[in-house]
Amino acid sequence: MSVSLPPLPPAEGDEGYRPGGRSVVDIIGEEHRRLTALVEELADPATGPDRRRAVAEVFAAEVSRHLSGEEQYLYPALRGALPDGAELAERDVETDTALRRAVQAADPGHAAEVRERWRQHVAAVDPALGRLRAAATEEELIRLGNRFVIAEEAAPTRPHPGTPTAPPWNRIVEPAVGVVDKIRDAVTGRRTYPTDLDRE
Repeated sequence: MSVSLPPLPPAEGDEGYRPGGRSVVDIIGEEHRRLTALVEELADPATGPDRRRAVAEVFAAEVSRHLSGEEQYLYPALRGALPDGAELAERDVETDTALRRAVQAADPGHAAEVRERWRQHVAAVDPALGRLRAAATEEELIRLGNRFVIAEEAAPTRPHPGTPTAPPWNRIVEPAVGVVDKIRDAVTGRRTYPTDLDRE
């Protein structure tokens, strides 16, 4: 095994077993495209103020969940599967922290900075995804994808640059912070998913 994951329970006919779900590489690639479209709309001068505010809310929630999932599962997988994985992960965490700070401070005047920080994140992570695909088995990538999706659902919906960025602490702290964020979102009616943009 090239990526350190807890073993699956043995089952009859394990040969050729493929877990259900999608590869973490495919999930993250799709999310990168979706978030890029959101940040481009956010930074577009033609976007009206009400729409910009709605897109900013959704982008902040989506990127917060996305970064949490990467830090909980992608970066540890890079550390374990690639010879320079620890360096890549550390560099990516630094990029993520800068992005969280930019999103946290975001107002209409900071949209260009948020877009630039997002582009830096994608430029740092995308090459590592290709290398991870080559180093890990499809089963491992799917199992990581399943964990990534679960982590995102429990993750905070607001940027918290001061929370831990490495396991085990981020796997403990971020779901707790996520509960508080989700309560705040429910009380305020804050938009947190791209589908919420359709309800304007």
